[in-house]
Amino acid sequence: MVDEVVGVDGGIGATARATRADAYDRWLRGLLPQRPGVALVAVGGLGRRQCAPHGDLDLVLLHAGVPGVEELAASLWYPVWDAGLRLDHSVRTVPEALSVAQDDVKVALGLLDARLLAGDTALADTLVRTAADHWRRTAVRQLPALREITAARWAAHGELAFLLEGDLKEAAGGLRDVGILRAIAAAGITDALRPAVRAAHLRLLDTRDALHRQAGRRVDRLVAQERDGVAALLGLRQPPAGGSDTPGPPSPHAPGPPSPHAPGPPSPHTPGPLPPGAPRLLPPGASGGAPRAGAAEWIGDGDALLRRVAGDARTVSHALDDAFRAADRLRSGRRRGADGRPLRRPVARDVVEHDGELVLARTAIGARPDPSLSLRVAAAAAVTRLPIARATCEWLAVYCPPLPAPWPAEARAALITLLGAGAGLVPAWETCDRYGLIEGWLPEWTRLRSLPQHNPVHRFTLDRHLVQTAYEASRHTREVDRPDLLLLGALLHDVGKGLPGDHSTVGVPLAEAVAARIGLPAPEVALIGTLVRLHLLLPDVATRRDLADPVTIAGVAERVGDPTTLDLLHALVRADAAATGPAAWSDWKGRLVAELVTRVRTALDTGALPAPPAPDPALLAGPLPVVHLTADRVAVAAADRRGLLATVAGCLALHRLEVLSADASTVDGRALVECRVQPRYGLAPDPIALGADLRRAVNGDVSVTQRLRGRALAARSGPAAPRVVWHREAATDAVLLELRAADAAGLLYRVTCALDDAGAQVRAARISTLGGDVVDAFYLVGGWPDDATRARLEAAVLAAV
Repeated sequence: MVDEVVGVDGGIGATARATRADAYDRWLRGLLPQRPGVALVAVGGLGRRQCAPHGDLDLVLLHAGVPGVEELAASLWYPVWDAGLRLDHSVRTVPEALSVAQDDVKVALGLLDARLLAGDTALADTLVRTAADHWRRTAVRQLPALREITAARWAAHGELAFLLEGDLKEAAGGLRDVGILRAIAAAGITDALRPAVRAAHLRLLDTRDALHRQAGRRVDRLVAQERDGVAALLGLRQPPAGGSDTPGPPSPHAPGPPSPHAPGPPSPHTPGPLPPGAPRLLPPGASGGAPRAGAAEWIGDGDALLRRVAGDARTVSHALDDAFRAADRLRSGRRRGADGRPLRRPVARDVVEHDGELVLARTAIGARPDPSLSLRVAAAAAVTRLPIARATCEWLAVYCPPLPAPWPAEARAALITLLGAGAGLVPAWETCDRYGLIEGWLPEWTRLRSLPQHNPVHRFTLDRHLVQTAYEASRHTREVDRPDLLLLGALLHDVGKGLPGDHSTVGVPLAEAVAARIGLPAPEVALIGTLVRLHLLLPDVATRRDLADPVTIAGVAERVGDPTTLDLLHALVRADAAATGPAAWSDWKGRLVAELVTRVRTALDTGALPAPPAPDPALLAGPLPVVHLTADRVAVAAADRRGLLATVAGCLALHRLEVLSADASTVDGRALVECRVQPRYGLAPDPIALGADLRRAVNGDVSVTQRLRGRALAARSGPAAPRVVWHREAATDAVLLELRAADAAGLLYRVTCALDDAGAQVRAARISTLGGDVVDAFYLVGGWPDDATRARLEAAVLAAV
């Protein structure tokens, strides 16, 4: 409908956006009859001539108090609606428009994009000129209110750089933030729209164009199902299986140090034009370009798209932070000394605070800068939580020479200070990354930057996750003997991600190479490799194995080797989980890991392995059945019979309780089942109803069994193909069957029923949920079964799933 009436197309790029704006202009001009004192003004995307394929129109009908303006407005708006376009409209006089802008900072920003479409030129010019002048005079006072609104929007939509399905317009670092930068630049506060920001803005606009075209409608959220199609439209393509990969988005490196025969570097204290070749804000990479020959066989590279969007969003966010700080300095005024000059305060060697930012001391500027200078500036920024001046970052990117290998002790100390600075680490690291300094320290960072992590438990891209883990690890530095190795291990623990194979194994040589280049001695390099290789050991064993089994404790103790490594791993596990996201940790998981650490430390210190736990005395007394319920524990004692564990598990599933661990044993003819549980949805179930159902079920009540089976059949679902893995020597008196499958209510009940029907006796189960998947470990009493028995049990389990 829009194409037929207006004549717009769905092309991508600046030319296509301008063509759409021209088409809208021509069509809208034809709707407004020539009348004095009336003007049709475009704001928003049409005002900026940045029309998306399925964008809406923002129009203002200006008038000078002429009669019949409401009827005129209706004659304009209805054809727009009839064309199927979304319309944001208003009818105002110039004083009314300016009054609204004075009260609403968002309206004030919108008027900065106002552009005459048709009608009284003088009337529109008055609005545009007066609105711009008013903004320039009041921007510094209005920006705090704008900042509050912006922070609320960020809280609602998140950070575009770290979202798998981010809103290209509203999320932090998106197109809405570019509008704020444009307004700050228009007020003359700072040069907010620098070349890197303009380039990022154009790429975000292209991405939105492609998203509209791919979806066939107006949508600003880059949802997963559209990602590959959008990437293909933008020329970010990957070959089919067996083809060669397209090069990833480029990332410029800072040039090398100046020749000693060249003139000395200029002062970084005042902004100004940089020497030829000096990098600006680090661009996140250009598009993949036109498809190659045979492009019909290629598909869009969704990960390349996510990395490009993340880089652009971070460029915008960093520029906006810098612009807001500039506005704050203008509003608060500079602190000056008795001589009238801005105050300068030394904060570290070669680093001083100047007007609320960190700059280089004059003595640090010379023909041969110290290679560790950029690291020491970053460490000072993290410790003082002061931003690094933009001109200083640019100077360091151009003139600070590369670090030798191995690093000098001063550089190594500065890195550890930076990583252990706490809350100041993330902004300081992000600033250095935007200007290309990180790659000078860690060349591996190019591959890690903005790499998406598709597991929904992760809230950050890989590079930010590593930095966040180091920040979280700084909370635990006083709990370990080597806090420096904890911080470095936290930064490198996932360095193998994005490469083929198990990242815990692949990352070991990479992390060891970094540690050696930094200058650590060989034993500490090996310890860094151990931390990377074993950083998942404690949570995996704690949630998937029987901690009362001596074989479990002995196996972990053998792999860890000594208490120092154990303490480092324990701290790293907690830091890694906190950096991953809320779904990666729980009080229950924390208790299990702490229990495992305590038992392993005892084994390392004394060589003693834990004795099997004594049964709960309350379950051994009184008439059967016995049911004990607490907030996170369900314990049942009943007459010994087959299938009791399955019956209890099914009853818990019926009451929407998720089983985290289950143990079954027999004492003096009593069958004991103890489960750790948590509500699967919402509030905990009614304990009276749960207790009644448990007693009836374990006594063989058929009605309860029928309800359990009906609910279990209804729960059969899951797109992932299940898999069974056997572990031969993972327990003292049992073999381990591990099920990896899609999570579903009642899964434990179905699997334990299947194992029981197949003649297997389950003495313990450990349930580990990872996003939408589970890894369930079942301890089957007896020795290693023969091939036929294993095949039969495996078939029964897979059929149940």
